[in-house]
Amino acid sequence: MLLSPFVCAAVLARQFHWIEIFAFLTIALGFAAKDPLVTLFRQRLTWKQPRPETAVARRWLAVELPILLVSGALLLARGPLAAYALLGLGEGAFGALAVWVNVHTKQRAEWFQVMSAIALTATSLLACLAALREIPRWGWQLWTLCALQATAGIFVVHARLDARIAMRGHAPAAEGGAIGNRRAAQLAIAVLVGSAIGAAILGFDWEVPAALLLASCGYTYELRRQKDPISLQMPLTRVGIQALTLSIIYGLLLIAGLW
Repeated sequence: MLLSPFVCAAVLARQFHWIEIFAFLTIALGFAAKDPLVTLFRQRLTWKQPRPETAVARRWLAVELPILLVSGALLLARGPLAAYALLGLGEGAFGALAVWVNVHTKQRAEWFQVMSAIALTATSLLACLAALREIPRWGWQLWTLCALQATAGIFVVHARLDARIAMRGHAPAAEGGAIGNRRAAQLAIAVLVGSAIGAAILGFDWEVPAALLLASCGYTYELRRQKDPISLQMPLTRVGIQALTLSIIYGLLLIAGLW
């Protein structure tokens, strides 16, 4: 969700500027800083005794934040200032929300999952600004298409996790979430199919509808095999590699279709 949209936009920009390196650092370090911040806030608000992971979190932030600030300053210096400021404020607000949600263990909420997909895939916009100093029409289209795929992927993954929990005999604790995530995944898949039809009607190159249909078929297959106890025993690393492969193919089709 974070890197694939950035890479796709960088390729579609058809040119390279050295500031893209600092744009990449900004998104990577901004994302990496979340976990140490969550640890510090938990230490302050929840934990009663000092924990060793708090000191580790402080050390990580002492390295990450200065590099993040320098990278952000270089991006702002090159401009466009207003676009970077708006994007930075939006991502900063989401980052603060993500920390709060994780501290209060509400990160499985459906609304937050959708917001995560929208916010994380916005790295495509940052790549556009870094390479072109503007966001062309295809940049907004790429962001939307990546967010649709990421949203479906999130719910499909959570549906598998819920099914694994239920299979181990903890169904009462996971039943509500399992139903919610599975239904949300089915709705997201339906949106992918509808978007594929809409893209075809609007005259996008065939690769764009094909990417949307591929993602919908892949996620539908994943939901079906989640009903198989043997499939649920598959190592999550293997599931992750399969999901990553689907995401890469999806990104390549989008590049071809928006080129």
